[in-house]
Amino acid sequence: MPTSLPERPARTFTLSDFDFDLPPERIAQHPAAERSASRLLDGRGDTPRDHIFRELPALLAAGDLLVFNDTRVVKARLFGEKASGGKLELLIERVLDGGEVLAHMKVSKKPPVGARIHLAGGLAAGGFDATLLARWPDAEGPLFRFALHGPAGESAWALMERCGHLPLPPYIARQQNAAHDPDEAEDAERYQTVFARAPGAVAAPTAALHFDAAVLAALEARGIERASVTLHVGAGTFQPVKTENLAEHQMHAEWYRIPPETLAALERCRQRGGRVVAVGTTTVRTLESWAQSGQVEGETRIFITPGFAFQVVDLLVTNFHLPKSTLMMLVSALAGYERVMALYRHAVAAHYRFFSYGDAMLLARSPRDVLHKK
Repeated sequence: MPTSLPERPARTFTLSDFDFDLPPERIAQHPAAERSASRLLDGRGDTPRDHIFRELPALLAAGDLLVFNDTRVVKARLFGEKASGGKLELLIERVLDGGEVLAHMKVSKKPPVGARIHLAGGLAAGGFDATLLARWPDAEGPLFRFALHGPAGESAWALMERCGHLPLPPYIARQQNAAHDPDEAEDAERYQTVFARAPGAVAAPTAALHFDAAVLAALEARGIERASVTLHVGAGTFQPVKTENLAEHQMHAEWYRIPPETLAALERCRQRGGRVVAVGTTTVRTLESWAQSGQVEGETRIFITPGFAFQVVDLLVTNFHLPKSTLMMLVSALAGYERVMALYRHAVAAHYRFFSYGDAMLLARSPRDVLHKK
């Protein structure tokens, strides 16, 4: 079990510290032609170094351990209508027991509790229906609890797979207002990692999208071990931080699990003096949640900001994140605020591609003194 470290003194960072200018054309709307053909910015040294992602194995060392998030994105985006005919859209965030789900709802006027809605044409037309049970977790909550009514024996997972659409982030504008996206077949392949296994996410662990069979084989040949965790990424990952005082931000909850074989791999890595390389911020949140709580499974609301005492992660492979986002705060906590902001300025000037379908960056954990804001 990880040991606790003393907390660092509080810092004075505010939301505005994590803003930066990003030209809209830098936001990737499609993936690179090949997964490992994306660019990779090595931000560990004094000077940023530009690479192609397939060169990552050469930047790591034998004995290192890469930890991936093996969550699988589900077709959680559903189009439907109210009994009155008004259009609506659901994004299913979580599947509960008994054929119930928690979902975000986009509609001009919310239906009342007890109302029945029709999804993908409704049950009579080959889709399915849903009854609104309540808001969640309380009367003012952001989610809605529904009971699903589909053909007998068809689970919520099966209904989503048959009737739903793969959700893409809001900054990929080509899908947001269309039930039928001409690029959906491309997304079905490329908005999943090659090792996606556990269904439950509504957003991909995007840093892992760059890995393909050739990169994985090169890592193995170099003597770099691999392990996996599961964190089901929720839509809350895209919610903006609305408070200038970071201490007032309420972090969304996400479910995670670390299997026994990954715990064993982490211990082997520690024993041999290797480095733990987290692939993506979701993996960081999973490992550091375990380090804080000792729990290998459960929900996490961990909020990592500069001053955080990392206990597990040494290196991070990550994509470029939204301004003022909790993920910008996380990478700044790991690598140092001044360094990260300088790397982002370099990435913008060097025409790196940003966000989910964009390019990647390799960061190292910073000494504590680098984390002080100047």
